[in-house]
Amino acid sequence: MAFHEIRFPTGLSFGSSGGPERRTEVVTLASGHEERNAPWAHSRRHYDAGMGLRSLDDLDAVVTFFEARAGRLHGFRWKDWADFKSCRPSGAPDGNDQHLGTGDEIRTEFALRKRYGSGEGEYLRPITKPLAGSVQITVGSEAVLEGRDYTVDHTTGLVTFTHPPDTGAEVRAGFQFDVPVRFDTDRIVTAVSTFQAGEVPSIPVVEVRT
Repeated sequence: MAFHEIRFPTGLSFGSSGGPERRTEVVTLASGHEERNAPWAHSRRHYDAGMGLRSLDDLDAVVTFFEARAGRLHGFRWKDWADFKSCRPSGAPDGNDQHLGTGDEIRTEFALRKRYGSGEGEYLRPITKPLAGSVQITVGSEAVLEGRDYTVDHTTGLVTFTHPPDTGAEVRAGFQFDVPVRFDTDRIVTAVSTFQAGEVPSIPVVEVRT
Protein backbone atom coordinates (compact mmCIF):
# COMPACT_ATOMS: atom_id res chain seq x y z
CA MET A 1 0.00 0.00 0.00
CA ALA A 2 1.32 3.46 -0.93
CA PHE A 3 1.44 5.97 1.91
CA HIS A 4 1.83 9.72 1.47
CA GLU A 5 3.59 11.42 4.39
CA ILE A 6 1.22 14.37 4.32
CA ARG A 7 -1.32 15.42 6.94
CA PHE A 8 -4.98 16.03 6.21
CA PRO A 9 -5.58 19.77 6.78
CA THR A 10 -5.93 20.17 10.54
CA GLY A 11 -8.40 23.00 10.16
CA LEU A 12 -10.74 20.56 8.44
CA SER A 13 -10.19 17.61 10.78
CA PHE A 14 -11.01 19.82 13.77
CA GLY A 15 -14.65 19.19 14.63
CA SER A 16 -14.70 15.74 13.06
CA SER A 17 -16.14 12.73 14.88
CA GLY A 18 -14.53 9.34 15.44
CA GLY A 19 -12.71 6.97 17.74
CA PRO A 20 -11.37 3.44 18.22
CA GLU A 21 -13.05 0.22 17.12
CA ARG A 22 -12.44 -3.26 18.53
CA ARG A 23 -13.45 -6.60 17.06
CA THR A 24 -14.74 -9.15 19.55
CA GLU A 25 -16.17 -12.54 18.63
CA VAL A 26 -18.85 -13.62 21.12
CA VAL A 27 -20.31 -17.14 21.26
CA THR A 28 -23.22 -17.82 23.62
CA LEU A 29 -23.16 -21.38 24.96
CA ALA A 30 -26.22 -23.51 25.69
CA SER A 31 -25.69 -22.79 29.39
CA GLY A 32 -26.01 -19.07 28.75
CA HIS A 33 -22.35 -18.43 29.45
CA GLU A 34 -20.25 -16.69 26.82
CA GLU A 35 -16.92 -17.32 25.18
CA ARG A 36 -15.23 -14.16 23.92
CA ASN A 37 -12.24 -13.84 21.64
CA ALA A 38 -10.44 -10.76 20.29
CA PRO A 39 -8.83 -11.51 16.89
CA TRP A 40 -7.36 -8.00 16.67
CA ALA A 41 -4.29 -7.22 18.79
CA HIS A 42 -4.80 -3.50 18.15
CA SER A 43 -7.82 -1.26 17.85
CA ARG A 44 -8.65 0.51 14.59
CA ARG A 45 -9.84 4.09 14.50
CA HIS A 46 -12.57 5.52 12.29
CA TYR A 47 -13.33 9.18 11.65
CA ASP A 48 -15.75 11.31 9.66
CA ALA A 49 -14.12 14.43 8.23
CA GLY A 50 -17.36 15.82 6.82
CA MET A 51 -18.19 17.37 10.20
CA GLY A 52 -15.34 19.88 9.95
CA LEU A 53 -16.25 21.60 6.66
CA ARG A 54 -17.52 25.19 6.84
CA SER A 55 -17.06 26.99 3.53
CA LEU A 56 -16.62 26.56 -0.21
CA ASP A 57 -12.86 26.94 0.29
CA ASP A 58 -12.99 24.04 2.78
CA LEU A 59 -14.90 22.04 0.21
CA ASP A 60 -12.28 22.79 -2.43
CA ALA A 61 -9.45 21.85 -0.06
CA VAL A 62 -10.91 18.47 0.83
CA VAL A 63 -11.76 17.58 -2.78
CA THR A 64 -8.23 18.54 -3.81
CA PHE A 65 -6.77 16.38 -1.02
CA PHE A 66 -9.08 13.49 -1.93
CA GLU A 67 -8.12 13.63 -5.61
CA ALA A 68 -4.40 13.76 -4.78
CA ARG A 69 -4.78 10.58 -2.71
CA ALA A 70 -6.77 8.90 -5.51
CA GLY A 71 -9.62 8.07 -3.14
CA ARG A 72 -8.86 4.97 -1.09
CA LEU A 73 -5.58 4.22 -2.88
CA HIS A 74 -3.05 6.19 -0.84
CA GLY A 75 -2.83 6.55 2.91
CA PHE A 76 -2.07 9.81 4.74
CA ARG A 77 -1.63 11.33 8.19
CA TRP A 78 -4.57 12.40 10.32
CA LYS A 79 -4.61 14.48 13.51
CA ASP A 80 -7.01 13.03 16.05
CA TRP A 81 -7.79 16.14 18.07
CA ALA A 82 -9.03 14.04 20.99
CA ASP A 83 -5.86 11.91 21.19
CA PHE A 84 -2.62 13.20 19.67
CA LYS A 85 -0.24 13.45 22.65
CA SER A 86 1.72 11.11 24.89
CA CYS A 87 0.03 12.80 27.86
CA ARG A 88 -3.48 13.95 28.73
CA PRO A 89 -5.12 16.33 26.21
CA SER A 90 -4.76 19.26 28.64
CA GLY A 91 -1.05 18.64 29.27
CA ALA A 92 2.21 19.18 27.39
CA PRO A 93 4.32 16.18 26.29
CA ASP A 94 7.27 15.42 28.56
CA GLY A 95 10.20 13.06 28.11
CA ASN A 96 9.00 10.93 31.03
CA ASP A 97 5.45 10.34 29.73
CA GLN A 98 5.67 6.85 28.21
CA HIS A 99 7.87 3.84 29.06
CA LEU A 100 9.53 2.39 25.95
CA GLY A 101 11.78 -0.20 27.54
CA THR A 102 14.83 -0.81 29.72
CA GLY A 103 18.45 -0.59 28.62
CA ASP A 104 20.74 -3.63 28.53
CA GLU A 105 23.88 -2.11 26.93
CA ILE A 106 23.06 -4.02 23.72
CA ARG A 107 19.73 -2.82 22.40
CA THR A 108 19.79 0.46 20.45
CA GLU A 109 16.27 0.54 18.93
CA PHE A 110 13.07 1.33 20.82
CA ALA A 111 9.61 1.77 19.28
CA LEU A 112 7.36 4.61 20.39
CA ARG A 113 4.15 3.51 22.09
CA LYS A 114 1.39 4.88 24.27
CA ARG A 115 -0.11 3.11 27.28
CA TYR A 116 -3.84 3.07 27.98
CA GLY A 117 -4.46 1.63 31.43
CA SER A 118 -7.54 1.29 33.63
CA GLY A 119 -7.85 -1.07 36.58
CA GLU A 120 -6.30 -4.41 35.66
CA GLY A 121 -6.52 -3.70 31.94
CA GLU A 122 -3.72 -2.27 29.82
CA TYR A 123 -3.23 -1.59 26.11
CA LEU A 124 0.08 -0.57 24.51
CA ARG A 125 -0.61 1.25 21.27
CA PRO A 126 2.19 1.40 18.67
CA ILE A 127 2.91 4.97 17.58
CA THR A 128 4.19 4.89 14.01
CA LYS A 129 3.68 8.50 12.88
CA PRO A 130 5.24 10.85 15.46
CA LEU A 131 5.25 14.54 14.67
CA ALA A 132 8.68 15.77 13.59
CA GLY A 133 10.37 17.87 16.25
CA SER A 134 7.98 16.77 19.01
CA VAL A 135 9.79 13.69 20.36
CA GLN A 136 11.54 14.05 23.72
CA ILE A 137 13.54 11.16 25.18
CA THR A 138 14.90 10.47 28.67
CA VAL A 139 17.26 7.67 29.69
CA GLY A 140 17.36 7.00 33.41
CA SER A 141 15.33 10.22 33.94
CA GLU A 142 18.04 12.24 32.16
CA ALA A 143 17.10 14.10 28.98
CA VAL A 144 19.07 13.20 25.86
CA LEU A 145 19.35 15.15 22.61
CA GLU A 146 17.93 14.20 19.23
CA GLY A 147 20.60 14.20 16.54
CA ARG A 148 23.41 13.69 19.07
CA ASP A 149 22.20 10.82 21.26
CA TYR A 150 19.41 9.38 19.12
CA THR A 151 17.48 9.69 15.87
CA VAL A 152 13.76 9.27 15.22
CA ASP A 153 12.23 7.73 12.11
CA HIS A 154 9.08 9.83 11.77
CA THR A 155 7.60 7.35 9.27
CA THR A 156 7.81 4.32 11.59
CA GLY A 157 8.12 5.65 15.15
CA LEU A 158 11.46 3.88 15.70
CA VAL A 159 14.00 5.57 18.02
CA THR A 160 17.63 4.58 17.41
CA PHE A 161 20.34 5.44 19.95
CA THR A 162 23.91 6.28 19.04
CA HIS A 163 25.02 4.16 21.99
CA PRO A 164 22.88 1.52 23.74
CA PRO A 165 21.37 2.71 27.03
CA ASP A 166 22.99 1.39 30.21
CA THR A 167 21.70 -1.78 31.83
CA GLY A 168 18.62 -1.05 33.94
CA ALA A 169 18.13 2.49 32.63
CA GLU A 170 14.49 3.24 31.80
CA VAL A 171 13.93 4.66 28.34
CA ARG A 172 10.93 6.98 28.26
CA ALA A 173 9.44 9.39 25.74
CA GLY A 174 7.02 12.25 25.20
CA PHE A 175 5.66 13.19 21.78
CA GLN A 176 2.83 14.28 19.54
CA PHE A 177 1.62 11.95 16.81
CA ASP A 178 -0.66 11.44 13.83
CA VAL A 179 -2.79 8.43 12.90
CA PRO A 180 -2.04 6.64 9.60
CA VAL A 181 -5.34 6.52 7.69
CA ARG A 182 -6.94 6.35 4.26
CA PHE A 183 -10.28 7.46 2.88
CA ASP A 184 -12.90 4.75 3.30
CA THR A 185 -14.75 5.73 0.15
CA ASP A 186 -13.97 6.28 -3.52
CA ARG A 187 -16.80 8.79 -3.87
CA ILE A 188 -17.47 12.20 -2.35
CA VAL A 189 -20.87 13.83 -2.70
CA THR A 190 -20.81 17.61 -2.29
CA ALA A 191 -23.59 20.13 -1.78
CA VAL A 192 -23.64 23.92 -1.98
CA SER A 193 -26.12 25.21 0.58
CA THR A 194 -25.53 28.95 -0.03
CA PHE A 195 -23.33 31.08 -2.28
CA GLN A 196 -20.48 30.97 0.25
CA ALA A 197 -21.09 27.70 2.07
CA GLY A 198 -20.66 24.09 1.05
CA GLU A 199 -20.83 20.76 2.80
CA VAL A 200 -19.95 17.12 2.41
CA PRO A 201 -22.39 15.07 4.50
CA SER A 202 -19.84 12.30 5.11
CA ILE A 203 -16.13 11.69 4.48
CA PRO A 204 -15.31 8.35 6.15
CA VAL A 205 -11.67 7.86 7.11
CA VAL A 206 -10.22 4.62 8.54
CA GLU A 207 -6.92 3.78 10.22
CA VAL A 208 -4.46 1.56 8.33
CA ARG A 209 -1.70 -0.73 9.57
CA THR A 210 1.79 0.44 8.62
